[in-house]
Amino acid sequence: MQTRHNITLDRDISRELEAIAGELGEKKSAIIEKALTAYFDLLDLELVRKRMKDLEEGRDEIIDADKVWKELGI
Repeated sequence: MQTRHNITLDRDISRELEAIAGELGEKKSAIIEKALTAYFDLLDLELVRKRMKDLEEGRDEIIDADKVWKELGI
């Protein structure tokens, strides 16, 4: 299922997107989707690093799954 979005891009980025889409023969939306997927993967890694730092510095803690399940009555 796809969702339609209306976005505004910087002129230079828009031109580059047009050029790449033309060169590859792909739709601009497909290129944007691939770019966002790759970017989200990078953000996932950044979030993991942040969470690990929070654990190491005592701002967060790991809770045993059995304890969570017990509290949820599972």
